[in-house]
Amino acid sequence: MTPLDGGWSGQTFLAEVAGERSVVRIYPPGAERSAAAEIDAAVLRLVRGLVTVPQVLEVRPSTGDQPGLLVTSFLPGVRGDELLPTLDAARLGQVGTTLGVLLADLGGMPMLRPGPFVDPELRIGDFGVDGLPDYVEQRLPELGHLAPEEIEGLREVALEAQALLDTVPRVCLVHSDLNPKNLLLDPDTLALRGVLDWEFAHAGHPFTDLGNLLRFDREPVFQGAVLAAYAERRGTAPEQAVALARAADLWALVDLAARRTANPVAARADRLLRAIARERDPGVSAPA
Repeated sequence: MTPLDGGWSGQTFLAEVAGERSVVRIYPPGAERSAAAEIDAAVLRLVRGLVTVPQVLEVRPSTGDQPGLLVTSFLPGVRGDELLPTLDAARLGQVGTTLGVLLADLGGMPMLRPGPFVDPELRIGDFGVDGLPDYVEQRLPELGHLAPEEIEGLREVALEAQALLDTVPRVCLVHSDLNPKNLLLDPDTLALRGVLDWEFAHAGHPFTDLGNLLRFDREPVFQGAVLAAYAERRGTAPEQAVALARAADLWALVDLAARRTANPVAARADRLLRAIARERDPGVSAPA
């Protein structure tokens, strides 16, 4: 088996037997979610046919000291983070339109209430927090590198963001890591070939995935195409959608900032969160 590029866990591999390729994900024993392999498989089965995802071929739960295992089909294509920087404006807009439709479709898959999936039946648990301001307070011990004025700014932004998010009480399926790294595209036609890595999927706010996608990828043509397609599909004006997306993404930015040494994405998210806190504006440009 060959490790696949693009992730930070080092637990996803490309396997080939008799010319047939598949993707194998290993779930170490004692992981936080003991049923993680089965939950991930259930999410893939839930969305298959509505969203382009790999087919589940085999699932083995983690038991005792034995790791869990999820085997899926191999999908051809090029990762979005590799392809997007090579595209001209017209083709970048084409991809943006495709992804705006994808986000709108995901945002239309209803759930009864917000929370993590806790078992293979996709029963919904509890996040254990009462809104974004409460979440910020819970994570402050891990954000000790922020200056006092940044902490004060973050608290203010969190209060305003939660008020905005509360204007959309609906709950939907959230991928929660929907960025170009987890999107496979056809390099010639730019068709979407697959949405990967659903391990953080949960029931949550409809604008979470839009915020994730536009966190760093803010090139005007791309962002404009995403928002226009989203608006056509879901009826939310681009200005309102992007404000809600920035507010919803604060949850992830706080979590990533608390893990800022884990990988380059977390480090960049930390820089963005600090800029937001200093300016008291979720819409500030993302630092490089």
